Amino acid sequence: MLIDFFLKVREYRVPSTIRELLDLIRALEQNVVFADIDNFYTISRAILVKDESYFDRFDRAFADYFKGVESLDLDLSSIPEDWLRKQLEKTLSEEEKQAIEAMGGFDKLMETLAERLKEQEKRHQGGNKWIGTGGTSPFGAYGYNPEGVRIGQNESRHRKAVKVWDKRQYRNLDNQVEIGTRNIKVALRKLRQFARSGASEELAMDDTISATAKNAGYLDIKMKPERHNAVKVLMFFDVGGSMDDHIRVCEQLFSAVHTEFKHLEFFYFHNCLYEQVWHDNARRYNEGMDVLDVIHKFSRDYKVIFVGDATMGPYEITYPGGSVEHWNQEPGSVWMERVTDHFDKVIWLNPQPQEAWHYYPSINIMHQLVDKKMYPMTISGLTEGIKALL
Repeated sequence: MLIDFFLKVREYRVPSTIRELLDLIRALEQNVVFADIDNFYTISRAILVKDESYFDRFDRAFADYFKGVESLDLDLSSIPEDWLRKQLEKTLSEEEKQAIEAMGGFDKLMETLAERLKEQEKRHQGGNKWIGTGGTSPFGAYGYNPEGVRIGQNESRHRKAVKVWDKRQYRNLDNQVEIGTRNIKVALRKLRQFARSGASEELAMDDTISATAKNAGYLDIKMKPERHNAVKVLMFFDVGGSMDDHIRVCEQLFSAVHTEFKHLEFFYFHNCLYEQVWHDNARRYNEGMDVLDVIHKFSRDYKVIFVGDATMGPYEITYPGGSVEHWNQEPGSVWMERVTDHFDKVIWLNPQPQEAWHYYPSINIMHQLVDKKMYPMTISGLTEGIKALL
């Protein structure tokens, strides 16, 4: 059975190896779990999946393989939000609760839910059959059933649900979706070069044991500097204009990089890089920083990341005076070349869908200016970008 299950996991392109399969077999031989599908799911995922970005693929493989949970992969995202909106809440007496019959087991629940999804066409409230709210149906929210599937409800009320079914926890970690703060961090962790620096504040266990042994058993505590990510990152964020459509994903990226890198500097620009950048949009006109000063201040080993949609008139990049906000003496392309010539590693992250890039001449121009190191704002794009910075 486990070999077929392992092959199913591999079929869903989860990169598990024979070594992980043998570890899973050994865990079952040691009775780590026994006769419990939920516990088996937990232990098999922990052993077979070594990267969070594959959790969703594993969930689908697990659901596809095991009878009785195949409907775990039912797509509930098509259920309209108003079907599950709380508008009333039914209060039942104990006698009424006891009169409500359970559906008859997990398999029956999942089978019936699949049928309801195919048949239901509108919102239901207060009923006993359809997916809805405030009733005694086994499917929905804010009602009561002794054996149901809770959908679209924030928290438990009666603790009777057989299955709490919202979006899969790791669905957005697959590598083709737009990034969020959590999976940005997963991708950024690949850009790590650890070093120990600063004051000695961390216990050096091995050195302490060795020194204590040499000291005839008298405790001799040794300390060492804390381990930090030594990578230095310099980021330039495009703000305003068409970038307003991408504020959320840029905020998520900004939040993630702040927690992942000790040595981080950032600046803002608009559309294309010109002679000045700034730290604060509210004071951009009187507290800007010359790009030449940025080049002189930060060493070549800083990893440079531009974030922008590169969606503008081509003349904003290629002509003097092309900026929409001021008269630039030199084209933006000149300033981009100065930055790419100074820093060893430069990439551009673009929140525009990659399939639309060829419609914008400005994106093609910027793509060439960063030596074709422009990547989409997806997990796979960010992962490829991180590889280019290593």
